[in-house]
Amino acid sequence: MNSPLPATASPRVPTDWKGAVMQNRIRRRYAAERRFKLLGLFSILLSAAFLAFLLIVMVGNGARGFTQTEIKLPIDFPKSSLMLDPAALKGFGADNALAGADIEGAVAGAADAAFGEGGSRLLSDGAWLTVRNAIKEKPELLSGKGDFWVPAATSIDLAAKGDATPEAEAAYQKLKTADAVKTSINLTFLTAADSTDPTLVGIWGALKGSLVTMFVTILIAFPIGVLSALYLEEYAPRNAWTDLIEVSINNLAAVPSIIFGLLGLAVFLNFMHLPRSAPLVGGLTLALMTMPVIVIAGRNAIKAVPPSIRDAALGIGASRVQVVFHHVLPLALPGILTGTIIGMARALGETAPLLMIGMRAFLASPPGGITDPATVLPVQIFLWSDEVSRGFVEKTSAAIIVLLVFLLAMNGLAIYLRNRFERRW
Repeated sequence: MNSPLPATASPRVPTDWKGAVMQNRIRRRYAAERRFKLLGLFSILLSAAFLAFLLIVMVGNGARGFTQTEIKLPIDFPKSSLMLDPAALKGFGADNALAGADIEGAVAGAADAAFGEGGSRLLSDGAWLTVRNAIKEKPELLSGKGDFWVPAATSIDLAAKGDATPEAEAAYQKLKTADAVKTSINLTFLTAADSTDPTLVGIWGALKGSLVTMFVTILIAFPIGVLSALYLEEYAPRNAWTDLIEVSINNLAAVPSIIFGLLGLAVFLNFMHLPRSAPLVGGLTLALMTMPVIVIAGRNAIKAVPPSIRDAALGIGASRVQVVFHHVLPLALPGILTGTIIGMARALGETAPLLMIGMRAFLASPPGGITDPATVLPVQIFLWSDEVSRGFVEKTSAAIIVLLVFLLAMNGLAIYLRNRFERRW
């Protein structure tokens, strides 16, 4: 006679797939999967919406920074106060002759004559530079009259772009009625350096500073980081010292960037007495910050190489160095390069460590080398955003667009290098 089940025994789970209980469980499971898919889709759409909003705002505000408003200024050189002999502008003495001439006063007088009293206020502070360059290129202009398209003042430029005071709007409409104003591509923004006048500022000085600084950074961080990763992963013995080094590298990757700025200030400037505000010091500081990222990415890429590759190379008589540099490193190179570009992109957007070493000086010309004073794109954006003049608002957004394009180019380079050196096994 069979004994009854104990009182603590659980009831048997139903296995009838067509039963009401099982169908209810299946419906709940499918509903949970649909909710999870919808949640993931919502997260992606929300992220895309934020990205689109950022790009639309930046492009909308910054696109105007790539254009400028110009005013047609008629100048009668024989009647102006400019006393220049066209013959003196031929040869090596042209720059000295132009430097001693009152071109700025002649331009101001021509503006007052053409647009009435105070007409010079309609022009940019650097409008005379356009006239000077034209005279230098064609000295025969001094013997007659000529029309010059010169940069407009900030107020007129904002009026042309729909953002100005009533007085500036009235002056702009008067110029527009006289067909003496136009909007063109602002080549000065792409070829000049910093200036106190928003109509004369350019991004090339900061962009060149960023390029030179990044060159110094990768020249130092990449070989040291890769060799450190190879040693730690392929040669270093497993002991307490190695564990301490690994923990230290992992912690350095999470240290705030301003700490590296303080380190660069203490070591490279105060102790080594390297030139302040130079790309050399900026590159050294950013190399310290980027190196742990390269080491970690390099170790992970080297660790991902199958052990069978090493065993096969050793089995056919390859030395340890040949295994590492002929087999392991080429296979790990795509991952190393990807991690390197990510670390460099982070360094490109850093501001705090470079502020600590003085790379925030006002520079009217691009750097000529790694020891010349320079600034970088993020610092230039920070400085322009702190300016009082409303004309710097669109220049700041335009500089952000240039920085984003720079970052996208670096990420595109990472994808290309990864695909170029990728090997399958």
